Amino acid sequence: MNESCLFCKIVAGKIPAKKIYEDDHVLAFHDIHPQAPVHALVIPKKHWASLDDVGAGDRADLGHLLERTAHCARELGVAASGYRTIINTKAHGGQEVFHIHVHILGGKALGRMVDARAKEG
Repeated sequence: MNESCLFCKIVAGKIPAKKIYEDDHVLAFHDIHPQAPVHALVIPKKHWASLDDVGAGDRADLGHLLERTAHCARELGVAASGYRTIINTKAHGGQEVFHIHVHILGGKALGRMVDARAKEG
């Protein structure tokens, strides 16, 4: 646990969150600033600052995180129609909280992700 990390504080119960799912390894909760009708975050209880900090020895934990993300999407009722998952990595990747987390966005048709190269054209 990282004492200064917002998500570690949520895991420790020091900051409240509207929980969706929890087990020994992951916690899922609703985003406090939703960007879609359904917007949840799934985080590992183990602190990794970003995806770039995950190593070969973390494969099982990372696999569990992703499998539980799909489970939560089903629980939230967005799996049948489809949903987007996002992992932002570091500042230039849009990461704001430096504890790896997977966003689940759904509940409406989401726009196509635009290829940055197409904008350069």
